[in-house]
This record gives sequence, structure tokens and C-alpha cells, in this order.
Amino acid sequence: MDLNKVNTPYYNDYGTWIRRQFPYRVQKISIDAGFTCPNRDGRLSTGGCIYCDNRTFNPSYCQRRLPVREQLEEGKRFFAHKYPEMKYLAYFQAFTNTYAPLAHLKALYEEALQVEDIVGIVIGTRPDCVSDELLDYLAELNKRTFVLVEYGVESANNDTLLRINRGHTFEQSQQAIERTHQRGLLTGAHIILGLPGEDAQESMRQAPIISELPIDILKIHQMQIIRNTRLATAYEAHPFHIYSVDEYIRLIAAYIQRLRPTLILERFVSQSPKDLLIAPHWGLKNYEFTNLLANYLRDHDIHQGQFFLKSV
Repeated sequence: MDLNKVNTPYYNDYGTWIRRQFPYRVQKISIDAGFTCPNRDGRLSTGGCIYCDNRTFNPSYCQRRLPVREQLEEGKRFFAHKYPEMKYLAYFQAFTNTYAPLAHLKALYEEALQVEDIVGIVIGTRPDCVSDELLDYLAELNKRTFVLVEYGVESANNDTLLRINRGHTFEQSQQAIERTHQRGLLTGAHIILGLPGEDAQESMRQAPIISELPIDILKIHQMQIIRNTRLATAYEAHPFHIYSVDEYIRLIAAYIQRLRPTLILERFVSQSPKDLLIAPHWGLKNYEFTNLLANYLRDHDIHQGQFFLKSV
């Protein structure tokens, strides 16, 4: 879990929020539980999202060949030297982590929660792969442990979603998020700024739309071009604009001004391995970017939600 290094009054940061949820430090441990996606296995499409390579966010301790329990134990050993008293959230991250029969999903989630010092689960998924039966189960599970369901929304523009081969619409994201929220579950969303065909003006248009979703937590990432993806092939043939770090800071600053002020902002950037990344090469770690952003917000007196009411 990237706990935000900056305590800032300028936006509603995740680090402050998560520290209020637990009486101890918590860290996410990523899990690859062997899932695929319906836009990979042929149910909807093949090849997955045109920008996706799961190696860009699977840490070294996350090995698909290992059972969930062993992956978590490996993760605990990886982090133990930093904070010996740490507790952990099992983060089902790779691919679509609700894309299986309910009995199989229950077995995986329960296996994770039986590991010592695991105090909750975070489930990354798609809006078209969550049944009412699963949500009912997660609502029951939420009575005894921390549960967060995180949806890959990526864009509020259906033309963009079609272009990147997501295989679902924004309306499906809205419906899934509403069904999840109605059951009292913490609900997160992930979006990407700078997707092909989307400029800064389009991002500004989408900000209040995202804010109107009943989500608790938002993760924002910059567009990255990853080697050996279909997007990389398209980019090499016809390069499109990728934000510089200064452009992206200005974009994020303008974007969060248009976000609901109660929305918890977890991340602003993703950091892919250098050997997989074609662009952009910013040379910044996540916390370094967050510090630059915090300084920019302070220097320009920019606050989350400043323009939210004006936008809706």
C-alpha cells in the first residue's frame, strides 16, 4: 500500500484516511490468484486492454504459481524488515479477481483471511464481472473484516472504452458501483488520464461525472506506453501526445479542483519497470511526484473540490 508521504490540506489523501481505519500500520500485499479477464479469454474479446501488461504492477514476491497463502507469506517477508509490527491487506490485484464461480472465489478470499496478520481484503475487478450473489457474500464478509471492492473504470467516455478494448461501457461501471455501494461496501474506482483520444479538456469534462459515482476512493494513473502491447505498436506507428511531468501536474491540479471534496484520493501515478516502459520517462518515484504535486497545490492555493459545485 502506497501510504501517502505528504499530509496535505489540499486534497483528501488516502494515507490519512487509512491510518484512521486501523490502530496499526497496514500494507497491501498483491496476489496473483490465477484469474484472467473476459476480454482476454474470448468471452468478450481477446488480447485484453490494449495498454495492459500485468508485469508492470505485479511485485517480485507475487508469483501466480504459488497458492494464495504462500504468496501472502512471501509478501509478509518482503515487508517485514521495514515495519515488524505491520498488519496486511490481501490485495487481489492481477486481472479480474471476481471472474470465477462464487464457490471458488469464496475459497480464495477465505484462504487469504486465514493467514496471520491479514486484516482485510481488497478486490480489483471489472464492472461486468460482479454478481449480486457475490456482492451479498462480500456484504456479509464485511461484517467481520475490512473489504474494499475496486473497479477498473478507466474512462467515462464509451468511445474511449471501445478504443482500448475494455469490453464494457461506462453505464455498466455506474450500475456495478451503485450495487456495491448499496450493500454498504467500500467502493473504489481506477481511472487513467491521457488515454488515446482524450485530452485535458476531456478529462475536465469527466471529473464531475466520476465524482457523482457513489465511490469512496479514487486511484488516478497517467497513461503509460508499455512494450509489447497493442498500444505500443500503435504509438510507434503514429505517436500521440504523452504528458510531461509538468503537464501532468497541472492536469491533476485542475482535475482535483473538479472532484467531489469528500472523495479519497489514493494515487496519482503508476511507476512501471524501466525495461517495460516506452514513455513517459519522468525519473520520479511515486512519493517524489506526490511531493511535487503537493508543492504545486500549495504554491497555487489549489484545493480539491474548489470547482466541483460549479461543474455539476
